[in-house]
Amino acid sequence: MPESHELPEWFPDWARETPNRPRPQDQDEDLQIEEAAPQPSLLSAQAASDRQPFQHDIGTSPPASSGPAPGAAPGLLAPASHTDHRSVSHESTTSADVGGGFKFEEPRHVVYVPDEDRLVKRKLRPLHIFMITINATLGTGLYWRGGLILEMGGPLAVLLSFMIVGILAWSVMQCLTEMLCIWPIPGALSVYVGEFVDVELGIAVGVAYWFTYSVSFAALIATTAALFDFWPSIRGNANIDGAIVYFLIPAFLIATNAFGIQIYGWFEVVTGTLKIAMLLTIVVTLIAIRIRAGDTSDNGNYWTAATAFDTGASKDWGTALMMCLSIATFAYVGVEIVAASALEARWPKRRHADDRVDSNISRQSNDTLIGSTVKFSSIYISILAMIAYTLSGLLVTLDIDRAACQLPRLSWAGVSPECAADADANTVSAFVIIAQNSLIPYLPEVFNVFLIFTALTCANTNLYVASRALFGLTSRLEGGPGQRPLLRFLAWFGRTNHRKVPMRAMIFSALAFWWVPFLQLKGGTGSDTPIGMFIEVLAEMGSVGVLIVWACECLAFIRFYHCIKRHRIAIQAQKISQVRRWDKDDWNDYPYRSHGQPFVAYFALAGCIGILVVANSAALWNGFYRIPFLSSYLIVFVFLGLWVLLKIFRGAKWSPVDLSKAGHVIKKLKDLHDIRQGAA
Repeated sequence: MPESHELPEWFPDWARETPNRPRPQDQDEDLQIEEAAPQPSLLSAQAASDRQPFQHDIGTSPPASSGPAPGAAPGLLAPASHTDHRSVSHESTTSADVGGGFKFEEPRHVVYVPDEDRLVKRKLRPLHIFMITINATLGTGLYWRGGLILEMGGPLAVLLSFMIVGILAWSVMQCLTEMLCIWPIPGALSVYVGEFVDVELGIAVGVAYWFTYSVSFAALIATTAALFDFWPSIRGNANIDGAIVYFLIPAFLIATNAFGIQIYGWFEVVTGTLKIAMLLTIVVTLIAIRIRAGDTSDNGNYWTAATAFDTGASKDWGTALMMCLSIATFAYVGVEIVAASALEARWPKRRHADDRVDSNISRQSNDTLIGSTVKFSSIYISILAMIAYTLSGLLVTLDIDRAACQLPRLSWAGVSPECAADADANTVSAFVIIAQNSLIPYLPEVFNVFLIFTALTCANTNLYVASRALFGLTSRLEGGPGQRPLLRFLAWFGRTNHRKVPMRAMIFSALAFWWVPFLQLKGGTGSDTPIGMFIEVLAEMGSVGVLIVWACECLAFIRFYHCIKRHRIAIQAQKISQVRRWDKDDWNDYPYRSHGQPFVAYFALAGCIGILVVANSAALWNGFYRIPFLSSYLIVFVFLGLWVLLKIFRGAKWSPVDLSKAGHVIKKLKDLHDIRQGAA
């Protein structure tokens, strides 16, 4: 084909790159990609296993055999200086009609697809993803943390805490959504950090994210046992707790997660719909109680002391508010789950049955369709959660006094003087207390059943997220002969069964902390016991772990934003799809532009660090307490220690990923595009 012939805009980028026709590049020196030593990258460990041949685009036949290329995926934990970029490929001929009666034919190299047992099925529709996120976000934080915040800081603290942290969660999701709509890929959270900030930091983020949801699964099982204690006939019954709550219920949740993803997705739709219906029922009931629909014994105006606070836990209301912000963060854990489920998001069908694309719809626009599968949940779940928490919290503050002795209280703060005579009162959710005060028959029992259902469905989703987080990390490891024993062991978890479910990762995630609730058989379910305090520390560590992940994702977006802005001329010259944020000629090619960037990203990063450093330390301003210290900072120390060990183990440089050279950035963006396309 003549060199001067201009290829159509829809012509794929890889077909432009041949030995006989180099990719058009700007003449600027830094656009020339040098053949240098490979840079340590998350992509180097996953590119060969995640990419698939694009035969549905170019009409080529698949290779004669499939499987990960030997040596092509040394693993995330392999030494950075020995990253192997080899790949086994199949040479085929590509034919494309470029117009004018000419056909361009050229050889191309197709990377082998990964083994069948390293693949999952992309069957999740937008509704599935939305309900999975709903089930994970609207958990015990909705019904339990509101009462804890009310006791700590009074009615005003309830509203401010849920609103401030809700705005922070929305800001974080704005950053994450913009990247997720471009690259909804396996292990997205760790890949974003690894590609735009630091490779080892990305691995640490993946481990922290798995830990958060694995330990939360066990913590929610323990919470369920405490909720069963509402009924005196069950309270303290070791047989029921041990056989049913601690064994049969988790076994049922494991069996539920063992179904194929399409069946599991509809299970989440059913349970999520029930959860929303229960929340609406509670809200309507609280409104009815407020207007004296029931025989209320006390329906006073508790906002006359809007800034009343727990004097045993803090010296002033400002300190109490800082502690409330830390408590409220737990309620928003889960808004980012859409990123974890993206690896199984359904890739929408192309708009045309064949591979020919008309002049009005480019190939890139079809590729952006995957972003529509995750966009709605990613954008709006934090807003819906903030509305639910704020509204329900407001109704609680109108119907119950913060001095009520049955409200949950921080275990390390002790019993308040007002409740010293009623120290044995059973701690329950604020919603259950309101139902009890309303004197409506069976309403407390119904509300408590709602809480149990909420805790169990949240635990079920947390197990799903933990399994996918572990699978996303380990599926990129090559466990063949010659690898280190640790890598071979970890790679064992990166495989799926015949239903394409990562059973090994799922069972390990369930068993990792399954033993924790059994400790309550000896120590009891109260948070005032050593066992209860230990479980409280684990649960709080989970929320702190998510804050760390949020902060790292915000940092990744900031570097991504400035990277594509700095090199926007080169990116537009290369016509790299879906990253031309400022290209007015093809404005719709960019899947989603988040609002107020980069200021929103900086606000989100500052907010996450502020809660980690300031709000989480507020519990120590009135003296040193082991429980809040371990809850807030143990996982921070472990996270930093893991990052340092990875740096040493992999022999990596103590510097962030270099994004200064346009050539390297363009190659990085194309590699990410290939992973996205390969995951289809």
